[in-house]
Amino acid sequence: MNFTESEEHRAIRDAVGAITDKFGPDYFAERAAAHEPTDELWKALADSGFIGINLPEEYGGGGAGMTELALVCEETAAHGCPLLLLLVSSAISGELIAKYGNEDQRQAWLPRMASGETKVVFAITEPDAGSNTHKMSTTARRDGDDYILNGSKYYISGVDEAGAIVVVARTGKDETTGRGKLSLFLVPTDTPGLVAHILPVAASLPEKQFTLHFDNVRIPASSLLGDEDEGFRQVFDGLNPERITGAAVCVGIGRFAVERGAAYARTRSVWGGPIGAHQGVAHPLAKAKIEVDLAAMATARAAWLYAEGQPAGEASNVAKYAAAEAAVGAVDTAIQTHGGNGLSVEYGLLPQWSVARLLRIAPVSREMILNYVAQHSLSLPRSY
Repeated sequence: MNFTESEEHRAIRDAVGAITDKFGPDYFAERAAAHEPTDELWKALADSGFIGINLPEEYGGGGAGMTELALVCEETAAHGCPLLLLLVSSAISGELIAKYGNEDQRQAWLPRMASGETKVVFAITEPDAGSNTHKMSTTARRDGDDYILNGSKYYISGVDEAGAIVVVARTGKDETTGRGKLSLFLVPTDTPGLVAHILPVAASLPEKQFTLHFDNVRIPASSLLGDEDEGFRQVFDGLNPERITGAAVCVGIGRFAVERGAAYARTRSVWGGPIGAHQGVAHPLAKAKIEVDLAAMATARAAWLYAEGQPAGEASNVAKYAAAEAAVGAVDTAIQTHGGNGLSVEYGLLPQWSVARLLRIAPVSREMILNYVAQHSLSLPRSY
């Protein structure tokens, strides 16, 4: 890796930052409080080629890679507008459709995703399965030229903004292990029998969460994304990008929070001088800055490994863990620096905390990352 950022990457940062500044943290906070999508910002980014920057050029994308998408995720967040659906639509679903979709699926969805016309979200989590994918109960049964979907999904982001959902379902059983065989399906959101209910959450987020119910949902066999029964292997080609872009969003939130906290500490005066002159204020901000910088390096490493076709599972998990911890710590420090003002609407810190705190849990919890590192990196016995 070269730690001197290229001119091209600096140009991406500058351009994304300039677009996001036209909207800014107040715009994001208002949308988050109202649970309304950030459609205008999404369209502005798409019009400049940033929403589909990682998608293949022949389908309207930018032909770049995960490093470039991570830059977009980081800079929008660093300028006050963290966009969770970049993780879902551009990263997970975009990568899966580009890699495993047939020509008809790519032609139908990738150009419209890249242009910002539509989004494709991702449904894997279930009420009774959580992180245990092997316990998944949603099934897809072959019936002639169709599949029939039955089951439920839980905490699915942005269904109201999406034209389709990549659904993970059981299509068989491994007779050796007893575990379910999984497959991926590309399901339009207006498919008869698919019912979506809003899942109320207390966090201030523009993106709504949903519970999905599939009641004998009939879809054509052409909806299969990739190979039948190979979904468990295929899905990880989407989950590593999700972790990398999630980490990038957290790095951006951390940068935003540290700068907001430092700016307040430089100007707020109570005892005759700026409060930032006191180590009790200065040191937590300095610590937050260091942790965000370290997370940024971990994220860049994970994105580079993925772009180079190298094993990126461990690096992606490490980056997501480090960045989420750094972001939550940075926003909390910024709030503490502001004192009572940290909770006011005017300073716009609580919406940032909501996203950072969510990303400490999702798309994979810090505890499951610790399990992964213990088992795969340290060769310790599996604990779950």
